[in-house]
Amino acid sequence: MNAVVSQHVDGNGRVQVSLSELIALRSRVARMRLPPRDSRATHVGAQSSRLYGRGMDYAESRAYQPGDDVRRLDWRLTARSGRLHTKLFQEEREGQLLILMDQHASMRFGTRVRFKSVQAARAAALAAWYAVRAGERVGLMTFGGNAHLQRPRGGTRGALDICGALARCDANPTDHQESLSQAFKRVIRLQQNANRVLLISDGQSAEDDARDRMLELMRHTALRVLIVADALELNEVPAGYYPIEHHGERHNLVLETASQREAFQKSLGAGQAKLMAMAQSLGVPYRVMDTAADPLESTAALLLEAGTRR
Repeated sequence: MNAVVSQHVDGNGRVQVSLSELIALRSRVARMRLPPRDSRATHVGAQSSRLYGRGMDYAESRAYQPGDDVRRLDWRLTARSGRLHTKLFQEEREGQLLILMDQHASMRFGTRVRFKSVQAARAAALAAWYAVRAGERVGLMTFGGNAHLQRPRGGTRGALDICGALARCDANPTDHQESLSQAFKRVIRLQQNANRVLLISDGQSAEDDARDRMLELMRHTALRVLIVADALELNEVPAGYYPIEHHGERHNLVLETASQREAFQKSLGAGQAKLMAMAQSLGVPYRVMDTAADPLESTAALLLEAGTRR
């Protein structure tokens, strides 16, 4: 695999996404033992994957997508419709995973090891490598910050495209706001034929309307939620003075009394709590991951999760 890593998009892996690290995560996924294909099909959710292959019964044809084997082109349907079509056969299951990635400014925060944005990108890259290794296509849609759409693609090239897009979006942040319900509407409208959607977010963009949109999305695809949080958002904050930096300005945060610490933590962790409650109420499988954790186990397990789990 020849990959050119630009200095402009290769961060330090702590406060900026490291493209070289995202690419290197492929080796960790390569060492994993995948469950049998039938088992994976059972766990992905209510919507079954499309079927394709060679040497078995014809199932259907669909519009050609970049990366399709040209030997599987349906020339008769192509001639009738004027558009390229690919034949699907009942041999293997072809899934499409769409990663819905939160790029809001709240993700660029962290007190342990790395920013939430960096941890989220690591999890997204692992999901991409896992999906293509399982024979799936993978795409990316970001919301907040840079609104980016990477159409689903299979193979090594598909995962590399995701890694590159994650690094570029992180290297060029904006303060654009987009609520979670608006992001869900975009997914429903575009969807890209994905039979699975993995939401990676800290929940700060979740508002009351997001629950209805989440329910609507679940009618179209199998949804999984990975909630990324900082240690301060999950654990009791010790009393003290905390130097913080916001938009280049340094401030001292005073948390001496119990009421100050309680109010601070309630405010800081409100997004995670709301998104978690939303997922629980609808039975959406979810995981909570802090910035110091290894994202491999949580990400892989969530992609195969059959029921709601913490």
